[in-house]
Amino acid sequence: MTGHPSPSLRRLVEDDAPSALTLVVDTPQGTHLRRIRPALPLPSHIDHGAGAEAAVHTAAATWGMPDFVFQQTAHAAKGSGLRELGDRLLLAGGRGAVVQVKARTIKPKPAAQEVGWIQKVASKAMSQAKGTVRQLRMVPADMVSGRGRILSVDGNAYEWIAVFLLDHPQVPENTMVTWQPVGMPAIALTRRDWDFLFDQLRSTTAVLDYLFRAAADRAVPLGQEPVRYYEFAAADAAESSADINTELVGPGGTLFSTPQLPQAPAGADGTNVHLMIRIMLEDIALSPLDEALTEANRFTVLSDLDRLPVSARAEWGRLLLDMLRDVPHVPDEHCKWRFRRMLDQDGTRQLIVGAATRFDSVIQASFSANVQLRHHEVSSRTGRTEASSTLGVLLTPRHDGKRPWDTSTVRVHGDLELSEEELRVYSKGWNHALENGAVSVSG
Repeated sequence: MTGHPSPSLRRLVEDDAPSALTLVVDTPQGTHLRRIRPALPLPSHIDHGAGAEAAVHTAAATWGMPDFVFQQTAHAAKGSGLRELGDRLLLAGGRGAVVQVKARTIKPKPAAQEVGWIQKVASKAMSQAKGTVRQLRMVPADMVSGRGRILSVDGNAYEWIAVFLLDHPQVPENTMVTWQPVGMPAIALTRRDWDFLFDQLRSTTAVLDYLFRAAADRAVPLGQEPVRYYEFAAADAAESSADINTELVGPGGTLFSTPQLPQAPAGADGTNVHLMIRIMLEDIALSPLDEALTEANRFTVLSDLDRLPVSARAEWGRLLLDMLRDVPHVPDEHCKWRFRRMLDQDGTRQLIVGAATRFDSVIQASFSANVQLRHHEVSSRTGRTEASSTLGVLLTPRHDGKRPWDTSTVRVHGDLELSEEELRVYSKGWNHALENGAVSVSG
């Protein structure tokens, strides 16, 4: 992002509310007004400072997922004593954010003094975030998610960013915040900025990716993060598609390109089909775990699914609903399958989402075989087996009125060490069906 404003983006100043933020965005579909709403109201039953922290947590848990927002459960060891990690953590995949929330709990002073106070608390917040990451790298700590589950967090397993979040009734105009380097990316936001990003993207992974991207860019005044977002979104919309070998997924693979940052908010088309992905995430989050699995396994599966690009979710949602309507229409004792596969640009992460007529032990085994086969095929072509993973999510209709479908998952990574016989059987079952154009197979 350069220091020059995009010609496709303008700010509308309203005489009766000069602090309000309304952006005029020119897109290929026409000109749109994007009103940036105020931050969520603070809880009335707790103190201002604690209320600001709770509101930040609520925004991330509601528009993102509660499974990706964490707090410390106890004290961490520090030498001969104990140190409390009071930060909020945002974790998804291999990225993490240490979020330090600071609130102005008294009447603001004149602008110059107020800027000095903001600078002081920002420097303190960054120093505290640095200490938290250092401690987590020394001694893993148990964290509790927004769903009340425990995850052991090893700081060495994550790429970190420090986030200073300011809750302030009226930030002086053009306030720029600086701090000493903390050994990791760092960014300063207002609480309105935070709420905007989560409301716009509805994906914790996408918000984390944005924070890292913005931290590598030039600084912007506090409260102007939505302006930078739309600068990025305009650049993404104008960027040409990457050159990717579609044959990595086999014959018939097609290139699907979508902007990293959508200009329209998630769900802006009014259909709510993008919520299909959120429903699937909730299904996985609420399902009982098999004995051999842990909450860390569940966290990994949720993170993999949350990587689905925001701009693609509505189209995927429509397709998945169509699959669920279609697969029941087969003769008795047959099963109809439909699939959608996606391979990330780096070729190491594959997502397979499918629908089948019913769910039983045979369908479960067949789907597992499909996921293992596709993982083996792609990782063999890329030569990056050890870095590769594949997540499969299967939807199967229910007819008992309790819920519309069941969601089950299979995740594999690395070298599966499949035998020649296993590969022969899996390939005969799945590739032979595709070669013959079959859409249903006998149970």
